[in-house]
Amino acid sequence: MATTSSGSGGHGAFGKAVGITAAVAGGLILVTAAGAGYAMARVARTVITPVRRRPHRETVLRVDEALGTITLKRTPDAAMPGRFGLWFGSESGYAKIGGLLETADGSVVRELERVHFGDLGLGRARISGYYYLEPEELDLPVESVEIQTDLGQAPAWVFPAAADDAAAGRWVIQVHGWGATRQEGLRAVPTFHAAGYSCLLASYRNDGDAPESADRRYGLGGTEWRDIDAAIRYAVENGARSIVLMGWSMGGAVVLQTITRSPNLDQVTGVVLESPVVDWIDTLEFQANMLRLPDAIAQGAMRLIASNWSGPITGQGAPIDLRSMDFVARAADLSLPMLILHSEDDGFVPDTASRALAAARSDIVTFVPFTVALHTKLWNYDEAKWTASVREWLDGHA
Repeated sequence: MATTSSGSGGHGAFGKAVGITAAVAGGLILVTAAGAGYAMARVARTVITPVRRRPHRETVLRVDEALGTITLKRTPDAAMPGRFGLWFGSESGYAKIGGLLETADGSVVRELERVHFGDLGLGRARISGYYYLEPEELDLPVESVEIQTDLGQAPAWVFPAAADDAAAGRWVIQVHGWGATRQEGLRAVPTFHAAGYSCLLASYRNDGDAPESADRRYGLGGTEWRDIDAAIRYAVENGARSIVLMGWSMGGAVVLQTITRSPNLDQVTGVVLESPVVDWIDTLEFQANMLRLPDAIAQGAMRLIASNWSGPITGQGAPIDLRSMDFVARAADLSLPMLILHSEDDGFVPDTASRALAAARSDIVTFVPFTVALHTKLWNYDEAKWTASVREWLDGHA
């Protein structure tokens, strides 16, 4: 859902789609009821419809493979320090880019670490926070497994803990975000694995890997938690004695639903949230404001999402209770130790709810702020700080 950041997966597609709604509807939504209804429906459908095509907002200006450099048009993502993935050629190619070498008014020069596949040339591209695409890149033992959910078999990756650590039965289950896939969590695996954890990277309904629901719509955590509940059962059946749930972006909302709705929490001992959706209403109002949508359109879209009668308009099989997804208001319902990492400049999910939850539940929440890491790119921007924060919290709380 980013306007200033392309996110780590499909997050930027939300901002693009809703932005198109605002541009196309234009003055129409202010003048006619039909136009307003169209805009409300378009926004509501965009929020709950899984994205498959991701916008390419970056521009490659020059490539010098001999020198190992790439020049990009300057944008917030392109100019941020750190290491990232770069999709190009309409997703037909992928490269890894490293640190900033030179910054000018309109362009940046970065290290070109490696072209994994495709012919990297001039043109449009997309910066990704994934960095790793395949589990084998981590040089750790890994298994591809199937988790039985109420919709069928959902694929997952499991990185078993080292032999010396396996007996402790510590597991982390990672939950990816809106428009993303389980690849999102690969960059976190080395940190948890080094701390003695088996790492399970789960898929969930409608993400392109797991089975689809009948309506093929996101539940914003309200339905996806069932698949994470199944992942918890799988982990316990395979030796987990202590489980940390980690959620990225919307995955944070999924995790929060899981720990307040699952009957299988006996082994769950902590939660890690990265750029999380803690309050969906706060997040959607933020997006609407960033896109300069009239408040009536944003509020109308949220009413559609939450209404019993709007299924034929939005395509969703059941209403989504957005107010039950405000975990600042529901702070008293939480009891597990929690680490939240969030950046002040997140252009997709504001850090306001994360900070408010940390203030309301300072007894259980550890909040680690970043300032210029955008959305779900905290590891990419400052891997050392990210890793140290997670490891310190694991050692002290989980």
